[in-house]
Parts: sequence; structure tokens; C-alpha cells
Amino acid sequence: MNTPIKVAVSINKCDSGGQKSLGMGYLRNIDPQIVKFQLICDADSNSIPYEDVKKLGGKIHVVPPYQKIGAHMRAVEKIFREEKFDVLFAMNNTMNLFPLYLAKKCGIKVRISESLSMASKYEWKKTLTKLVLKQFSHLFCNYYVACGEDCARFQFGDKAVDAGKVEIFKTCIDARANTYDEELRHVTRKNFEWEDKTVYGFIGRFSPQKNPLFLIDVFSEIRKRKENAQFVIIGAGNLDDQMLQRINNYGLKENVSWLGRREDIKQFYNAFDAFILPSLYEGLPVVGLESQASGLPVFFSDAITKEAAVCELGHFISLEKSAGEWAESIIEETDKNIPVRRGHENDLIKNGYDAISEAKRLTEFWLKAVQEQQKR
Repeated sequence: MNTPIKVAVSINKCDSGGQKSLGMGYLRNIDPQIVKFQLICDADSNSIPYEDVKKLGGKIHVVPPYQKIGAHMRAVEKIFREEKFDVLFAMNNTMNLFPLYLAKKCGIKVRISESLSMASKYEWKKTLTKLVLKQFSHLFCNYYVACGEDCARFQFGDKAVDAGKVEIFKTCIDARANTYDEELRHVTRKNFEWEDKTVYGFIGRFSPQKNPLFLIDVFSEIRKRKENAQFVIIGAGNLDDQMLQRINNYGLKENVSWLGRREDIKQFYNAFDAFILPSLYEGLPVVGLESQASGLPVFFSDAITKEAAVCELGHFISLEKSAGEWAESIIEETDKNIPVRRGHENDLIKNGYDAISEAKRLTEFWLKAVQEQQKR
């Protein structure tokens, strides 16, 4: 193929977090001589990567948010008709239904649906919507992709997975760039006055899916058992006020560093002593991989796929256990890791979680799909 293929990447809410990180992890490592990409994002996104995409030779389209479904669909259809893409790579989980429908309508030959998440009984309204939408998510795509087997089975079903119809492209990061940096740890802890603290951190959206109110309960129990505990919360969301109220109710204000939404997070993986992620559900969380690459122990809820534990630093705790039981497990494992900390980037590379190799595989998948459709 002499000319680059044109790929539309539909991401809907391009917010700070794992979905954006994964998408950009692919795109930063794709050869622009082979693929020209354009990113489609909703206007209410909080972290559209204008500068990064410009440097990579890509293009960004900002469309009305999907809540304004009529305006959203008209805008996306206009882009599809004008740009004449070879591939649509839809990264919106069960919401892929809508751009895939438009892509088929507009004659885009390769229409790929990617599953990046699952659902939970604890968030039944959202789960019900997903269960309804996923029944129709197969209608307009001709290629299935997922970030892990659990996500593949949730969205596309056991039959499709067992028949080999779903290609797995693992959640990936730049493993080498995320390795442990002793000097960065020292500088960051000094800047934030954490030098004599054991630092327990969280990075993510403040939404019910991430279970952040229970996270505060766990912090409170850790503080009862660990006098030098410091808690760091990075992110934003619709549970801010409830989280702050719970912090105040527990008398934790002096022990919590509330840092808001940030992009410079590598320093925090190095500065933390433990990462806590008690989510009700996930796909395969990027923060968990980045933490492990930097030698940071991660404490996942047992609702998260076991694929998230790439090495011995990945620990799972039942959501049925109390905050006190979480605290005891976290303290025990954290204290063991501090004196022997090292980077685990090689574990991620060896197990296929590195963005360089996965971006190459994804490029080859796109090219093969385009060639297959040209022959039809």
C-alpha cells in the first residue's frame, strides 16, 4: 500500500484517564507514513490533546456531546462524508453503536468496535443501558477488538470470543518511560513535604464506578493504624462534594492532599507507596499498569479483571470485605515493598503491555482489514 490509510478514532468523552491514555498510547507509536489518523471528541471533553495530535500530524474534530444526540450524529456524519476514511476505530464501548451506524451509512469499509470496559451490579442503571446497547453493537461493525478477554466476553459474547472473532489488543503503556525513578521520587516527596510519610494514592474520575467514597473509608481505617499516613487524591468528577464531606467527617483534612485534575502524573507514581483502586468495575485500568511499571503496589477490588496484575505488585481485595480489612491488607503489603522497590517495566513488556509493540500490531490489523475489504 503506497499511500497512508485514513483512520477515524472515535473516543466520545476525551477526558483525563485511561481511555484517553490508551488511545494516545497507540497513536504516539503509529508510523504517520502508514496511517493518517483523525480524532473525534465530544465538545464537553476535559482533556482534548490538541498539541499532541498536532505534533503527530493528526487532526481533531470536536462535535456536540452525545447527550445532544441529534446534533452529535449530524456532525459526525458530516465528518465521515467529507473525510472519506478507510477505517473507523470506535473506542466508546457499547456507545460504538452510533458512530458505527453512521460509518456504514457513509460507506466506510472497515468498521471496528473496541470494548474497553464492563459493568457492575452496583451501578444498575448504567449497567442496564449497557446491556441494552450491547445487543445492537454488533449490527454495523465488521471487526471486533477488546483490551482484554473479560471485556471481550462482556461486549461481544462467549460465542464470538471462543470462535476467535475478537482480536485482543492489550491495554498498553510506555513501559520504559514509566519505570521507577528514585531521584524523581525524592524530588516530588520533598516538593509536597511527604518525606517522612507513607503515601497512599488514587488517580481517577470521582464517579460511582471508581467507588471513591469507599476509598475515603479505607483511608480513615489506614489512618487509625498508621500515624504517618498521607493520602493523595488526583482527579475530578461528580462526587467531589460528597468526598470532601466524608473527609471532613472523618477528620482527615490534614492528612489528605487533594490535587485536582492533573496531567503530570508520572511523578506521583514514583512518590506514592501504594495505589488504591476499589472500583466497582473496570476494563483493564491504565493506572494499574503504570503503577506496576514504576514498582508501586496496586490494590484492586476483586471486581477488576485478574489480567490487571502483571507482576507480584498487583493485589486483589474483595468488595465484600470491610474498609478495616482493606486497610490491614494494604498496610502489610505496602510496608514490605518500600525497602525493596524497583521498576517492573520488563514484566509489562514481556507480557505484551507495551505501547510500541501493540501499536505495531494494531497498525498491521488495520492494514490487513483494509486489504480484505478492497478485495470484496
